[in-house]
Amino acid sequence: MQKIKIFLASSSELKSDREQFEIFMYRECKKRFDDGVFLHLDIWEDFLDAMSATGLQSEYNKAIQDCDIFVLLAWNKVGKYTAEEFEKAFGSFEENQKPFIFTYFKPHTTRDRDELKSLWEFEDKLNELKHYKTPYETIEGLREHFGNQLDKLAKNGFEQLGLSAAITDDGAAKNSQTGTVTDNRKIYNIEKIDQAEFS
Repeated sequence: MQKIKIFLASSSELKSDREQFEIFMYRECKKRFDDGVFLHLDIWEDFLDAMSATGLQSEYNKAIQDCDIFVLLAWNKVGKYTAEEFEKAFGSFEENQKPFIFTYFKPHTTRDRDELKSLWEFEDKLNELKHYKTPYETIEGLREHFGNQLDKLAKNGFEQLGLSAAITDDGAAKNSQTGTVTDNRKIYNIEKIDQAEFS
């Protein structure tokens, strides 16, 4: 049985979407179980609300460093802990070529500039890293897109980034199975880029 660990990060305002995502992942787990794949989802509600020697956030960070897929949901704000979790996931990717990172943004509805500032700053950070966000309007849209991504990963046996990499003309490492290109600190989602650039 192949265990695929998925970590879902988001702020408290997206509780309903997290719950619906958890239900969706349970159904996906049942669907893929006969293929020898067990999808294990971690969300911050799963962790005990108790003190640990290094703090509860450090427990989240350990789970992130050990996960295979990192999913971040953003809406009206990106809290400091959610931003920290992304940093941990990205740092782990740079070091170990995992986890796969997906960032989903729901159109914001607030006019609170303080909340929006955290959102804008995080978007700027993603732009600096050349990591492209995926918009979603509804939980149905999120489920459809992420389900399609799981299908693509499953076709390749959920191979880790970097295991089958080719070098493009500009020296960037392209994973021939996932279509993800890494160039130093940059991650490019090939779905967002003209495939001709790497042919």
